[in-house]
Amino acid sequence: MSFDFFIQSFMAMAAGIPLTLKLASSAIALGACLALLIAMMRLSGIAVLDWIARIYIFIFRGTPLLVQIFIIYYGLSQFPVIRYSFLWPVLREAYWCAIIALTMNTAAYAGEIIRGGLLSVPHGQVEAAKACGMSRFTCFRRIIMPLAIRQALPAYGNEMISMVKATSLASIITLMEVTGIAAKLIAESYRAIEIFIVAGAIYLIINFVLTRLLLLAEYRLTPYLRQPVPADIALAGVKAPTGGKSS
Repeated sequence: MSFDFFIQSFMAMAAGIPLTLKLASSAIALGACLALLIAMMRLSGIAVLDWIARIYIFIFRGTPLLVQIFIIYYGLSQFPVIRYSFLWPVLREAYWCAIIALTMNTAAYAGEIIRGGLLSVPHGQVEAAKACGMSRFTCFRRIIMPLAIRQALPAYGNEMISMVKATSLASIITLMEVTGIAAKLIAESYRAIEIFIVAGAIYLIINFVLTRLLLLAEYRLTPYLRQPVPADIALAGVKAPTGGKSS
């Protein structure tokens, strides 16, 4: 193993980091919006919407993401009705097919995470908001959703990390992100071990930064869970008042 080769491989694969981050951030952002819709459908109490959401979750959680990417990129193009529709300019591009597959996959998992967060909101909080005269939308925006985000953040953070790693599957449809560039380097040099070590290190660095950001967000959103300052330490920092001389 050559240290110089590690450096050269890292510099080559670093060119794919922007595309990896773009795929992950787009899928996470779009998936969060779709997941919220799915969670609301599950909690709507309307049987038709509930079953549509259940079937969606069952399909996308029960099948591999790799299969979903293949079906969207290669499968949909087999139908003439798709090729001659307004969707074709989007579906013929590997980038957008990867975004669609990643978004629909993460939405299935995140929908259940958000639903669990919404169900964890204490009913008394909602009743108190109604007693204060809040409308249903204001109550959802100011009481229910902030509390649900705090409860769902740890689990949703794991899903975000999984989505960063899942972007590596986009290389199978010719996208030159980190794994795609790694595959190209392996084909040129036949040094798979060194290249995959560097690729793994890049994903490790990205996820390390992401976990730090998630911990910071969790710290800011849960001030009530912070350890209180011990009384003796707090009192030690208070200076005794200085008075006049005693008689």
